[in-house]
Amino acid sequence: MGERSTKETVKALIDLTRAHFFPVWILLFSSGLALAFENYGDFSWPVTFKAVLIGSFGFGGGLVLNDLVDRKKDSLDVEGSLTTYWRPFKSRPLPSGRLSPNFALIIFLLLSGLTGLVMITLPYPNSFYVFFAMLLSCIFEYFYQIKRKNQNFPVAQLAGRMDFTLFPIAGYLCYGQPDMSVLLYLLFFYPWTLAHLAVNDFIDTENDKARGIKSIPVLYGTEGTLLWISGFTLVHYFTALLFLRQLGDIAFYGFISGFLVLGFANYKLLKKRSQKAGLLALFLYHVSLVLYSGSIVIDSLF
Repeated sequence: MGERSTKETVKALIDLTRAHFFPVWILLFSSGLALAFENYGDFSWPVTFKAVLIGSFGFGGGLVLNDLVDRKKDSLDVEGSLTTYWRPFKSRPLPSGRLSPNFALIIFLLLSGLTGLVMITLPYPNSFYVFFAMLLSCIFEYFYQIKRKNQNFPVAQLAGRMDFTLFPIAGYLCYGQPDMSVLLYLLFFYPWTLAHLAVNDFIDTENDKARGIKSIPVLYGTEGTLLWISGFTLVHYFTALLFLRQLGDIAFYGFISGFLVLGFANYKLLKKRSQKAGLLALFLYHVSLVLYSGSIVIDSLF
């Protein structure tokens, strides 16, 4: 009985932290770090190891915070497609009762504490830069979860997506300094996060209506959401070209591949306008993220 209970708890923790996505988040965080290595000096295994831990614990903690803040609204879900995509064991641990809010709070504090402990081992002022970036990310995430329940203009989305945008920036600041590369990375990634969020919400429209959440589809309908996604994808293309001036040939080909993947994702969404097309588009957005991040890392190494 105890073994079964432990096994179920582990499954619930994987769903809570979306642990199967950790390689993607680590690659994204490392892309910022790799660019800093190229700009500021030689590769460092100790800093890389610390960055992997910060990225893993930090992003995991942010996802747990997301579930904690939104646990009551999540209990109103009427459709489970997005839950199945994000959570390998196919349920939300807090609304389902698989984990208690107090236990989740302990996990959040543990992950946040571990992130902080590793952070302070970075040289100053990098430790301060990363701490400030991660603190801002948590504040933006909390603001997003609260504000999106009561708004007539998508300020929650516009401000809240800075939480995700700052993630690779924090990776850069583990070794680098605030500079033009940071600004261009931010400008490159921010429109992608806004398009990505709208794809996510497009799939989850029925649940957002049931929860009373003012997501992009609830505010602007299907046509407005598709315009939002395609519009911010086009802005992302433009800012990516500016960012590419900081990168080399390998990154160029990786970015072109990412552009093609995003173009196909938008094509399928505009053509089918269905939840199934939305799930495919969400997957393709994540594929583009891997292409971008991986090409930046490889470009920086060679």
